[in-house]
Amino acid sequence: MDKLITIVGLGPGDPGMLPMKVWEQLNSGVPVYLRTKIHPTVDWLDKQGIKYKALDKYYDRAATFDEVYLQIAREIIRVAQNGPVIYAVPGHPMVAEESVRLILSFAAKEGIQVRVVPAMSFLDALSASLGLDPAKGMHILDALSLDEQHPDPRVGTVVTQVYDRITAGEAKLALMEYYPDEHTVTVVRAAGIPGEERIERVPLYELDRLTWLDHLTSLYIEPLAAEPAVTEEFNNSETTGGAGEDTVYHCSFPLDPLVEVMAALRAENGCPWDREQTHQSLKQYLIEETYEVIDALDEGPMYKICEELGDLLLQIVFHAQIASENNHFDMNDVVEAITEKMLRRHPHVFGTTQVKNSQEVLINWDKIKAQERGEESQVKPLLASIPRGLPALLRAEKVQAKAARVGFDWPDYHGALDKVKEELQEVIQALQAPNDAAVAEEIGDLLFAVVNLARLLEVEAEGALTQTTNKFIKRFNYIEQQATRSGQKLTELNLQQMDQWWEEAKAKE
Repeated sequence: MDKLITIVGLGPGDPGMLPMKVWEQLNSGVPVYLRTKIHPTVDWLDKQGIKYKALDKYYDRAATFDEVYLQIAREIIRVAQNGPVIYAVPGHPMVAEESVRLILSFAAKEGIQVRVVPAMSFLDALSASLGLDPAKGMHILDALSLDEQHPDPRVGTVVTQVYDRITAGEAKLALMEYYPDEHTVTVVRAAGIPGEERIERVPLYELDRLTWLDHLTSLYIEPLAAEPAVTEEFNNSETTGGAGEDTVYHCSFPLDPLVEVMAALRAENGCPWDREQTHQSLKQYLIEETYEVIDALDEGPMYKICEELGDLLLQIVFHAQIASENNHFDMNDVVEAITEKMLRRHPHVFGTTQVKNSQEVLINWDKIKAQERGEESQVKPLLASIPRGLPALLRAEKVQAKAARVGFDWPDYHGALDKVKEELQEVIQALQAPNDAAVAEEIGDLLFAVVNLARLLEVEAEGALTQTTNKFIKRFNYIEQQATRSGQKLTELNLQQMDQWWEEAKAKE
């Protein structure tokens, strides 16, 4: 008998919104399993005589929702080993359904075919009830995962699974980190279900005071109002070249307010700390803020990236202000210089130069840089322009990439992979007759070879290693948490126990 799982959606709760194709599946005679029978449409199914098995028992047995969904997914996979099965979930199967995600993953490994029959989701009903257009931007979060998921206050945010007042209270505290306490939120219960739908707007700080919250409740948070932008226009037809004589650039976000704030901080009656700073004293902060931006880019939330870019921009404005006080240059000079440089170094966009690919763009870029510095007639090492202060992995990658531009490179990654194997053997040989200097040199060669392999595979070595380090930290934190729960200290654990929890952390990922 064929192994087939048909996953169907029951819609937001109004039986009238149940798709005909779903109804046909439920009436097909194939065994039907429900994630939960606590859903308005299920009452109607009972009246129609539809037979099913509900899996609510797992909600009572498991300690967390993650465990609930995992156990449900495993049961559906087990049943499907013996023949076709229908698995029905509230709403749309692919919207906020962790059990469906797990089933799809497990089924692929077990060779079980899966078919998804969609239905109207709670998001459709919510959008209709509140008059929202998701195409204008909408961020969706799970109230049970706000420690990992974060809102973007610039767009409308939907928070699902606000089950009860306890969940609402925890969600409120998490959201108040990003919104004012009095920010108005819209609480929606049973969206789209006639006679049961309830909508109420309350200040965020009152969210957990509502007494009618249940498993059909979601939250909509309007975006924070942005300050009106000042718009300026300037004609840049003389420098745009191929962009056209009538090209006009619109400056919707001028730097004037930030520059004026910094000037006030550095003024005679300004901030004592800001007044004491110099280009040299600020170097450490410039580096720190740059790494904060990188961390934000790795984490992903847009609001965090925006915030960290602002902090980095502040450092640039700070340096420009100090230079301006010494009559060297000001922020206008900084913006003007980089704008002219970008126009000049992109003749394939703003001029008539033709390029075939990004590699030719980089070659042209280096030629233009050399012309700007008058270096074409000078003998200067090709790799001399790469800063020595870069992180080691990043510097190695830039050295290799620049050498590759003039043809000093492997044809593809296979040669680099062989080089990694060769360097690894040399490390092993160096360890045979221990010599600290020789081992260090061979380890360095191996790292350099690995960076080269990563480059040819279009993997950023610095980012890849950072991601792996973060993964290690996350898994090790899990070991610490388990040790604490069992009343043990890390120093009291043996390697076997730590390795067991390490594997558990991997499985959770």
